[in-house]
Amino acid sequence: MAANLEAEASAREENNAALIAALGKPNSDEVESSWELDVLNDAEHGRWTASLGPEAIAELSYRFVGGRVVLLTTWVDPAYRKNRVATELISRVLDEIRESGRTVTIICPVVGVFIDRNPEYADLIDKVHPGAGAYPERAPEGVAHNQELTAVERDLA
Repeated sequence: MAANLEAEASAREENNAALIAALGKPNSDEVESSWELDVLNDAEHGRWTASLGPEAIAELSYRFVGGRVVLLTTWVDPAYRKNRVATELISRVLDEIRESGRTVTIICPVVGVFIDRNPEYADLIDKVHPGAGAYPERAPEGVAHNQELTAVERDLA
């Protein structure tokens, strides 16, 4: 059982690192992907999905807690990464949440990095319950930190 949990955690970390690397440069003005995506809220299953024709190629799972939306995980089919799919999905989800008047609690580190790079969405973060992924940590230059963080930073460069 422990091996399964470790494998799942490792796969989730690899997915997050790949998506963060694919988000593109900080404060990019262009958020649209290379394709015409449909982004739909699948409220029954608690996820927004991005589809290319009939094929779902990405999703952002969530739960409602009180008056806020808890953003849990982002997934993009590996064949569609580095085409701004995660960027477009997250921006469209955050735009929809803004229109609803809700705030967000961020568990997903990919969403946290997206907002860090696009501060026009920072006002959506719930002040009382920002979530573990809300404010990505950056180690100051020259300060030693773990290799896992170094691998993510290397992917972002």
